[in-house]
This record gives sequence, structure tokens and C-alpha cells, in this order.
Amino acid sequence: MKLASLLTGIAMVGLVTVGDASLKAFNPSVGTAIAAEAKQSGPSVQEKIALITKNKGQIGGGDQLRRFFYGDLEPIGIQVGGAGHVVNLYNKANDVTFSYCSTYDVVVAVKKGKVAQFPAAEVK
Repeated sequence: MKLASLLTGIAMVGLVTVGDASLKAFNPSVGTAIAAEAKQSGPSVQEKIALITKNKGQIGGGDQLRRFFYGDLEPIGIQVGGAGHVVNLYNKANDVTFSYCSTYDVVVAVKKGKVAQFPAAEVK
């Protein structure tokens, strides 16, 4: 009985794989259209920056920053602030600097341009 269930499962996976491949063979733009639609459905870069700015100082803001700009942030400075030190991260593509406190996973400051040192009052 177990062998029959295993073979049935393998056969179903094979059918789905073959069906998907044949669909793409007849209409290759199906996969591309779905990917393009998924990519367009998210917020714009300006909306992402505005959302991070709005949530500044709230726990979890760092997670939001990493999700929106994964791989696009360059550390340009460390300064005293937050719960010890904050890291200033620059996004070259959008010319924006974020000051991030890893102790509390919060973004404490956001400014247009490349800012190596934020005023102390902004990163407290």
C-alpha cells in the first residue's frame, strides 16, 4: 500500500512538471507576465523610503530597511547614538542615507544625500 502511494505521488509531480513545461512551450510569455506583474505590485522606491521614514524609531524598522534595500546599502560611518552606536548606511541608487541601530533593530534617522555623521540629536 505504501509503495502505491509513493508511486502515485511521483506520477502526480511528473504530470505537473510536464504540464507546466508544455504550457511554457506553447506560450513562453506566461511565466514572464506573471513575474512582471508580481514585480510591479509592490510599492515604489519613494514609497518605501517614505514608509521607513514614517516608521523611524519603531522596533522592526531595520527589518523593513533590509527587506526593501537588500544588498543596496553601503556602510559609510559609525557614530554614538541609540543604545551605543549606530551605523550610517548609504543607498547609492536613491542617494539616501539611513542611520540604523542594530541593538533595537530600528532606523533612527533618514536623510537625502550621503551623510557620514548625523547631528547627535537625531540619533539619540
